[in-house]
Amino acid sequence: MTKTAFVAIVGCPNVGKSSLLNRMLGQKVAIVTQKPQTTRTRIMGVLTEGETQLVFTDTPGYHRPKTKLGEKMIKAVGDGITGVDACLFVTEPEGEIRETELELLKRLKAEKAPVVLAINKIDTVKQKEQLMERIVQFTSVYDFEAVVPVSALKNENVDVLISELKKLTYESVHFFPDDTLTDQPERVLAGEIIREKMLLLLDKEVPHGVAVSIEKMRERPTGGIMDVEATIYCEKDTHKGIIIGKKGDMLKRISSKARVDMENFFQCKINLQCWVKVKEGWRNREGIIHNFGLD
Repeated sequence: MTKTAFVAIVGCPNVGKSSLLNRMLGQKVAIVTQKPQTTRTRIMGVLTEGETQLVFTDTPGYHRPKTKLGEKMIKAVGDGITGVDACLFVTEPEGEIRETELELLKRLKAEKAPVVLAINKIDTVKQKEQLMERIVQFTSVYDFEAVVPVSALKNENVDVLISELKKLTYESVHFFPDDTLTDQPERVLAGEIIREKMLLLLDKEVPHGVAVSIEKMRERPTGGIMDVEATIYCEKDTHKGIIIGKKGDMLKRISSKARVDMENFFQCKINLQCWVKVKEGWRNREGIIHNFGLD
């Protein structure tokens, strides 16, 4: 009998939710950077092992929004935890429990779905006592189904985490073909790869004010080459200058790194062309947010 479970991955920004999703799937479907709020929308990933299928939803980091886009991101978290079979709550091994984490746990309690706690980044912990203190902090405020210390970076205990999540599956047909990896369209994946490179290469607030629209994505009839045309939207003329760089150097670096990742993912040669345009204050404009598919 086949089994399945829909699992929402939740937590504060920059705790490693997307890294953990990629590690569990064994393939990169969500972009990863050190900057908070990298993930903007819900991203689905499917892990099928034998008779068991886990359908993951990676949600944006839970935070107090300051823009319309931030409000949409928090709505995506709420939508992501509604009606799922289980939740995977991800946190870091240091510090005190954040107010936003307590708020999120309160919402999870209202949903009444079982929750597994993953304490990520244990490779950064020098003393085991510190990790035990962290476990006590969280288990004293919430009744988790299981607590699994993991390192997405070092692939530590990820197999244990998957085993714990499999315990929460139920008898059901698989909702996706067994070779499905994600529901993200190719254009979305290509756009996210470009945005990831901007987050990695650009400093300060510029990357958070950008969006990427894939205008063209077409494979040539012969030669095994895919033509991709992308428009990068930013909020200010000064940001446009930073993204393009001196003599176009920065845009070339972004495009070059994005092209390599696209070729690895799509398994073909990529001819990537990028342009930069300004849309002032787009993160607070409902219509533009909708057009970018971020609502």
